[in-house]
Amino acid sequence: MDVILISLIPYIIGSAVVPVQIIIGVLLLQSPRQGLLKSSAYVAGMTVTRVLQGLVFGFVFTASGAAAVEGSSGKSLVVSTLLLILGVLLLIAAYKKWRKEEDPDDPPPKWLTTIDSATPFKAFSIGFLLPLIAAKLWVFTLSALATIADAQLGQPASAIAYLLFILLAQSLLLLPILIRILMPARSKSVLDGVSIWLTKNNRPIVIAVSLVFGLLFLYSGVTGLLY
Repeated sequence: MDVILISLIPYIIGSAVVPVQIIIGVLLLQSPRQGLLKSSAYVAGMTVTRVLQGLVFGFVFTASGAAAVEGSSGKSLVVSTLLLILGVLLLIAAYKKWRKEEDPDDPPPKWLTTIDSATPFKAFSIGFLLPLIAAKLWVFTLSALATIADAQLGQPASAIAYLLFILLAQSLLLLPILIRILMPARSKSVLDGVSIWLTKNNRPIVIAVSLVFGLLFLYSGVTGLLY
């Protein structure tokens, strides 16, 4: 289990360090009414989507025998192909952010303008839809599932590994909720600072993360396919 978790670290970090999804969670948490409930519903929506993705595609990867098709690098053809695609997507994202172009993975602007008036159900819907409209989040999740299938852990251990992936991938969404619960008096100033910092530094964070992980995944994918 320790080995598979180490293998999942790049996908966990890539999924977690997405400024827009954190900003949405913090803004929901700071809503004047039912902020804690809205933010929790938002995270619950993302969790449901990822669980459904795991049920469907985990079965597909296992049934297709993806784990059995290995090269000398130890990575399956599916994993290597997904890494290659993810690397290309991330490098494109870094280039678009550098050119100050619109990122197709960013949520519709109207989502951000209606957060204050969002109901818990709408917050759940936003969380449910966000992993479905973001191509990079799709490939992070699929790469994690293919890596788990490639490890041939068996069904119970594979399910535990994927649930740990979900938990850690959403850790930066859960952290503000914990701050709100544990430090209710100080949470507003802390979360205000986090939201302002993320909004201000959204572009350089996305460029740096996309460039580093894009090159890493591109190299890993190409070597996995060639050797």
